[in-house]
Amino acid sequence: MCTAIVGYDPGARVPLVLAGVRDEMTARAWRPPARHWPDHPGLIGGIDELAGGTWLALDPAAPRVACVLNGRGREAPASLRRSRGSLPLTLAATGALDGDLEGFDPFHLIGADPSGVSVRSWDGERLVVHKLEPGLHFVVNSGLAEAGTEGGDDFMSARVAHFRPLFESAARDRPAWLHLLDGDGLDVSDDRALIVRRDLGEGRIWGTTSVSLVTFGPDGVRYDFSAAPGDPASWRTVPLT
Repeated sequence: MCTAIVGYDPGARVPLVLAGVRDEMTARAWRPPARHWPDHPGLIGGIDELAGGTWLALDPAAPRVACVLNGRGREAPASLRRSRGSLPLTLAATGALDGDLEGFDPFHLIGADPSGVSVRSWDGERLVVHKLEPGLHFVVNSGLAEAGTEGGDDFMSARVAHFRPLFESAARDRPAWLHLLDGDGLDVSDDRALIVRRDLGEGRIWGTTSVSLVTFGPDGVRYDFSAAPGDPASWRTVPLT
């Protein structure tokens, strides 16, 4: 139930704001954003300690950012399966996604740089690339949720329907988005909630483990990160040098 929210306007003072809300099993080990990858020394992102990849990678020098969400469709053969966490690393580092995708489970991969924003969606059989027009866009596990479609299923529809008008009316800048990314006061069990938590039994907890906000603005690139989603005091600015 991860969500990415993109505000894109190439002619504006702040041309790009990208938020990545990561939902995961809370016991899955990870570390906060840093330069974790010796083979990609220019990239900054949080690292998934299980598979070694990331959910969001930033190359501040390019500048270029990439964010991945799980998709829906045909899973990869077990003998070929590769971690989707490698995809943001490749896209952020090179600006391209080449090679065979057969080893990846379905995904949605958002890539953004000053030339534009795209969403690459792989359902296990076919890759579809959407070039985003200026405006506000939500990407959820069912894909690009344009106005009126609201995500394609009940819980995604409720989330997008609640938050789309709030983000539409908010200024395209860091303070306004940080406020909304703290969850708009909704309970974590609410079907509309952006920050979620579910007890799956037997000690297994699934929920929102982090929120990232990347801004391309007049003063350059900024990366804000919360490791305690819903707590306004948890936000910190990630060093980019």
